[in-house]
Amino acid sequence: MKTYTVLAVILIALGIVAFAYQGISYTTRENVVDLGPIQMTAERTRTLPLPPIVGGICLVGGIVLLVLGRKNS
Repeated sequence: MKTYTVLAVILIALGIVAFAYQGISYTTRENVVDLGPIQMTAERTRTLPLPPIVGGICLVGGIVLLVLGRKNS
C-alpha cells in the first residue's frame, strides 16, 4: 500500500472514533488529606472533550488523501 492510502485509512478511522466517543476519559488519584502518617486519596474521573469538528477534519482529510492517492497512481 502506498503512503497516502495508509495515512488516509488512519485518518478516516480516527475521524470515526472521534465522532463515536466525543471525548477521552481518564482517572487520576489525588491526595485529599496528608497529615503525617495519615493519607487519604481520591480517584477522580476527568474527561478531555473532543469537539465534532476534530472528527470532521480527520474524516475529510482522509477522504482527500484517498482521492489524491488514487489520482497519482
